[in-house]
Amino acid sequence: MVDVQYAVTNPATGEVLQTYPTAEPAEIEAALDAASRAARTWPHTSTVAERAALVRRVAELHTEKREMLAGIIHREMGKPLDEALGEVDFAAAIYEYYADNAEALLADQPVALSEGEGTAVIRRGPIGVLLGIMPWNFPYYQVARFAGPNLCVGNTILLKHAPQCPESAEAMQLIFTEAGFPAGAYVNIRATNEQVADIIADPRLAALSLTGSERAGAAVAEIAGRNLKKCVLELGGSDPFVLLSTDDLDGAVEAAASCRLDNTGQVCNAAKRFIVAAPLYDEFVEKFTARMLAATESIAPLSSEQAAVNLEKQLAQAVDGGATLAIDGARRGAVFPPAVLTGVTEENPAFHQELFGPVATVYKVDGEDEAVALANDTPFGLGSYVFTTDSEQAARVADRIQAGMVFVNGVMLDAAELPFGGVKRSGFGREMGPLGIEEFLNKKLIRTVK
Repeated sequence: MVDVQYAVTNPATGEVLQTYPTAEPAEIEAALDAASRAARTWPHTSTVAERAALVRRVAELHTEKREMLAGIIHREMGKPLDEALGEVDFAAAIYEYYADNAEALLADQPVALSEGEGTAVIRRGPIGVLLGIMPWNFPYYQVARFAGPNLCVGNTILLKHAPQCPESAEAMQLIFTEAGFPAGAYVNIRATNEQVADIIADPRLAALSLTGSERAGAAVAEIAGRNLKKCVLELGGSDPFVLLSTDDLDGAVEAAASCRLDNTGQVCNAAKRFIVAAPLYDEFVEKFTARMLAATESIAPLSSEQAAVNLEKQLAQAVDGGATLAIDGARRGAVFPPAVLTGVTEENPAFHQELFGPVATVYKVDGEDEAVALANDTPFGLGSYVFTTDSEQAARVADRIQAGMVFVNGVMLDAAELPFGGVKRSGFGREMGPLGIEEFLNKKLIRTVK
């Protein structure tokens, strides 16, 4: 991993708006010490209900400050303001979900004894200090799904945000402080990669969660493994959108395009590979391409010019490998026009790559079996989408797809109560919903003989 400067850089212009210093060794030590002290005391001086009330206040503050928070990530990573406001609202909903449900989700679980007298119960409690390593594409939502449940549990958090999101990271620290969390419960750190490695190895850290690239996930998992630390990883995705039948092709096209263009195509679990049954293929490609290219004039910049350059290189390699590219215009700095690739064969470099931007790849298949085989022919396994008018077929295909999530006849259906996570090289573990609060718990057995 290469260290970069913590800075707010306007992706539309490349202008560096503000720089932030990385943490000095003494600051990292102070953060670890504060989080460790809080982890030893706070869970014993507060109840789940009291901690949930603090998390609820975080939700309220997101709502009260939504315009300010949205403006920050619009500057930091180029997110359109309407989408930025939607992200703030979704983050608030996640905090509210855990505030509403923490007591029930963390309640003692009685165990029926097969023999002997007395009782047995599983008690869910905190494990200590957690490190969160967050990405730039959803600065508030990513933090919410990690911090919300774990603060209800009583774990304490060191939060290392992406280097291009220091302003939003600082704003969240202020929100947690204003909400009334004790010192050390939530600590924002602008750590270097070397400092992150040292934190993971430190005995005071219990576990960690990372959302990011395969490369970053492999690097932190290696350190975590050497130090016997549990980790949750949410990595890349190249999610299939399988269209087998429809009585509303225009609706399917709109769903496909809106899913691909969300956050300017920078969504891990967005549909990226569109797998279409042969009878629908030609008309779908025509309408889908027109819909994608129509967004050229309104498309927002990618998170950085380097991200756009990388995508440009991937598409050049795809075309060199024999693919056909439909695109209107060319890259302008960080702005990359929407595009559609067809004719991508298994030998093409793009076949197994994640294209992180407003680019879709469309494939033709002859039936269900071929569609499922192609959907699963990827190193990733995060999300997936199945469109069909046949409910039995939908159930069959959903069962056969190798992914952590399957959405049938709909897109952009993520919700606070729905678990999020993947399989294969998309990582392991779950966030959000009832499973999200289970990842970093001591599920302690208490067996009592009367």
